[in-house]
Amino acid sequence: MIYTVTFNPSIDYIVRVKNFKPDTLNRTYYEQILPGGKGINVSIVLGNLGRESTALGFVAGFTGRELEDRLADCGVKSEFIHVREGFTRINVKMKSDGETEINGMGPKIADDEIDALFAKLDTLKQGDILIISGSVPGTLPGDMYERILSRLQGRGIAFIVDAEKDLLVNVLQYHPFLIKPNHHELGAIFGVDLKKRGEVVPCAKKLQEKGARNVLISMGSEGAVLLAENGEVFMSEAPKGTLVNSIGAGDSMVAGFMTGYLDTGDYDKAFRTGLCAGSASAFSTDLATKEEVEALLKTLS
Repeated sequence: MIYTVTFNPSIDYIVRVKNFKPDTLNRTYYEQILPGGKGINVSIVLGNLGRESTALGFVAGFTGRELEDRLADCGVKSEFIHVREGFTRINVKMKSDGETEINGMGPKIADDEIDALFAKLDTLKQGDILIISGSVPGTLPGDMYERILSRLQGRGIAFIVDAEKDLLVNVLQYHPFLIKPNHHELGAIFGVDLKKRGEVVPCAKKLQEKGARNVLISMGSEGAVLLAENGEVFMSEAPKGTLVNSIGAGDSMVAGFMTGYLDTGDYDKAFRTGLCAGSASAFSTDLATKEEVEALLKTLS
């Protein structure tokens, strides 16, 4: 079974406004409400690609119940910990001449509620896959990633981590199966500016030396790079298309990579499927579908 963890999921309220002006009334001409959060996105795309997963994390209040309902409508199973204080955050994403985001805080999570998540994670068994992604809210200990991976270490569980800076670097000692920084996040770790595909390889190798088995770097329109644990390096430009919405593209890449790998055991196939899943989400107002990914796969040389 595949499990995803989103510590601070959301309801994303996406609106479009013509010629937005501050300090006055603006009216939307487009509205969309979606389940939000990096792990949530991974679970949805996995489902779209035919892979079942269970979404874990914390929810609270009426927005938490709405999030669960919307995930169920997407065919995603969830086993969230219900938090007593606060409510699942609402993130407003406004698109006009530019893009503006206002992200909510999320609920306050108590120690016993953290313990409840740990107890659920303790039920994972050999052969399961655990995907942890996104930031850690201020109401949780900053070392949550480390706590989880150290707790489950040695049990035959494959870890996939998509996080920034110390959250990522500090778990490399637990030899995650896959990590997926983007090129900006990778550059921030080493204090360099990475723009071209070839430039990311030396930094990605350093993360492998620190313990990561496979390193997948998303690079937006520049494409992606994979350093596989067998020593192979895969690079490709992104499929051609019009950028509509970059939110969830990296998460879709993770879902596509894992689907391709589980289907074939082949890193090249996994890399291409991940690249096309990320691009399919970027080219759409919603997350990638199987049909969209398969269509883009046919365009890769």
